Amino acid sequence: MKILIIGGGGREHAIAWKISGSPKVDKIYCAPGNAGIAELAECVDMNVMDFDAQVAFAREKEIDLTIIGPDDPLVAGAVDAFEAAGLRVFGPRKSAALLEGSKSFSKDLMKKYGIPTAAYEVFDSPETALSYLKTAKMPIVLKADGLALGKGVLICNTRKEAEKGVKSLMLDKQFGSAGDRIVVEEFMTGREVSVLSFVDGKIVKIMTSAQDHKRAKDGDQGLNTGGMGTFSPSPFYTEEVDKFCKQYIYQATVDAMKAEGREFKGIIFFGLMLTENGPRVLEYNARFGDPETQVVLPRMKNDIVEVFEACIDGTLDQIDLQFEDNAAVCVVLASEGYPEKYEKGYPITGLEAFKGQDSYFAFHAGSKLEGSKTVVTNGGRVLGVTAVGRDLKEARKNAYEAAEWVSFENKYMRRDIGKGIDETG
Repeated sequence: MKILIIGGGGREHAIAWKISGSPKVDKIYCAPGNAGIAELAECVDMNVMDFDAQVAFAREKEIDLTIIGPDDPLVAGAVDAFEAAGLRVFGPRKSAALLEGSKSFSKDLMKKYGIPTAAYEVFDSPETALSYLKTAKMPIVLKADGLALGKGVLICNTRKEAEKGVKSLMLDKQFGSAGDRIVVEEFMTGREVSVLSFVDGKIVKIMTSAQDHKRAKDGDQGLNTGGMGTFSPSPFYTEEVDKFCKQYIYQATVDAMKAEGREFKGIIFFGLMLTENGPRVLEYNARFGDPETQVVLPRMKNDIVEVFEACIDGTLDQIDLQFEDNAAVCVVLASEGYPEKYEKGYPITGLEAFKGQDSYFAFHAGSKLEGSKTVVTNGGRVLGVTAVGRDLKEARKNAYEAAEWVSFENKYMRRDIGKGIDETG
């Protein structure tokens, strides 16, 4: 088979790595890819939003299967464009990707079908939002309705912070048109857990649990980012939680989408909050999470291409999804200053230490080749250093050891990814 992956981040590198292990696959292309992906695939300089160019390329190269990685092209209709051309593609259609593309749509869907989530209100004007805040209970959560690179969520502890947040989202357009409409949500407390799933339109198969660290600084301080590290599995995702979610959240979401005429095929990422009153949905994503993918796929036993095809063909019930009885931790190596201002173009050394390893991975997120051999930084999140171990403690130790193998100027990482997640810390 010939495979085309759309995207160029750490998620796509992890997907490319997993696909490369399939005996079904002869050739992988990635558009646009990055320096790490280039070791597994032929990278093609194409914009992720240029569907015409992607379709033409897929036809020219006789691509058997295309995987759409990022949220933007999914929400804009990439899958529809490939299907219209008679090409095989993995991911939700535009109508289904709205589950991630609009926070207000997903909240209204949950409300309509009784899927547990936080109480909320939706506002199209800053004036009505500000008026609502005068009597709202604090702390409160503000969410840009549209896509915002995983950063369009503001947790406001005071009314003053909330008012400033509304102005930032709706008037100053911090996240562009994503903030034209906002969701104002009750603040929930508890443990956050991420659960990725495969969906074939009818049924859902859950992958192993994970937990992300969104804040830029240690101790969950600083600004929200796209993710500074993850671990899998989450010890807080118990059998009891799993049973509740399967009954009231996972299948209920797939059924709700089907009932709305928005059949979902692809990946649903369930962002959960384990509250004292039970699990609640924080958010949905319509694709693999980043960096959750970097800890989930190394633990997956199945041939991922077979699973992709089962989702497309509606035969997911025939797949026995299995994961290793181990753990994985990913530490993101970022450019100092991320998620705000940072510099790029610094040479990265130490990557050769990962060659030939089967328990240590350096998934490239923001890197590029300069010349024929030099890999340089090319983003805020540069690498996701992932390691597996017998348990979370060993995986964490291995990941931080491996993170020291890599050097580049202005390298920054959190030192507490997964810290304290088991009794031994």
